[in-house]
Amino acid sequence: MKFGIFYELSVPRPWDQEAERSVYMNALEQVRLADELGFEQVWAVEHHFLEEYSHCSSPELFLTACAMQTKYINVGHGIVICVPEFNHPIRIAERAAVLDILSGGRLQFGTGRSATWTELGGFRASPDETKKSWDEFVHCIPKMWTQERFGYEGQYFSMPSRAILPKPYQKPHPPMWVAVTSPGTELDAADRGIGCLGVTFTSFAEQEAKVKEYRRRVQNCNPVGSFVNNQVATVNFLYCHPDNETGAKTGMNMIRHFNYMAAQLDMAKEAYPAKSYPAAGLLPSLRRQASSPGDQFKAPEGIAVGNPEHLIGELKKWEASGVDRVNFLLNAAEIIPQAQVLDSLRLFAKEVMPAFADAQPQRAVAGGAS
Repeated sequence: MKFGIFYELSVPRPWDQEAERSVYMNALEQVRLADELGFEQVWAVEHHFLEEYSHCSSPELFLTACAMQTKYINVGHGIVICVPEFNHPIRIAERAAVLDILSGGRLQFGTGRSATWTELGGFRASPDETKKSWDEFVHCIPKMWTQERFGYEGQYFSMPSRAILPKPYQKPHPPMWVAVTSPGTELDAADRGIGCLGVTFTSFAEQEAKVKEYRRRVQNCNPVGSFVNNQVATVNFLYCHPDNETGAKTGMNMIRHFNYMAAQLDMAKEAYPAKSYPAAGLLPSLRRQASSPGDQFKAPEGIAVGNPEHLIGELKKWEASGVDRVNFLLNAAEIIPQAQVLDSLRLFAKEVMPAFADAQPQRAVAGGAS
């Protein structure tokens, strides 16, 4: 099992001139250290209008900065919103190819369709159409990357035959993923031969069942790209400290802060009931947690906060469930001081990573679907 880091880029109020820049600079420092320590991927979301929760509306720029300041770590679009009101597929293909070139073939290409009414409504996108436009985009973008010329007549976009340039550095193209928040999206991933990028918090039993069905279905998939990216990733929190009680207390403070921010989101399912959004994703459990602050410092099962021994035990359970990768949120609205975040990364790399045979990538290979 391999490890990565995952960014929402949450910015707490008050928003003075330095607030957003400080969050971005702290994140870049963390990414540089993660690259040195052997973390394999860095993912950044695409969100719009989500005050405090996420100020990451142009992840391709942040990820370019990450790529130019590192040597080995893969840069992951987690995710590009494949909805025409947000992004035209030609521009998606072009920007992704440039990022792959600049990173030397280290791009991981995640796709999705947004899950909040704040964002969908802000762009005047219909929740009833997003899954269909996502499907059309993920079928077309790999062809834009691999065909000398591409033309198309479809429901959500059309174009005459043109050379879409540049082409990605990775051949035939970067590994493709889809963000999994709504139930059943892992099946959509399997059927299309793309990676399952978990971005909600699930139990071991639920994750194991999802992985099992994903592996079964992906064997008979009709891949949208030139190869099958048979991988499952999940998201987690990370705070590693020599003292388990201190680690759990600090980590749970971060988690409760994240839960509180997430609980304020106006999810598409709640604001605009539609078959295409069958569930409110992570919100029900987060709202229950956010409504009960208290002094509950004991970390829930599976959460990577505490001392190295505790983290190894919890992460071994994820490994046993069949997960290939765990991507960590390191902070929430800068609730943990930067020096402590960096110390957590160092301790994790020193004492936890060696317990996982494949945790550190072979540095001779920068990119690809390894």
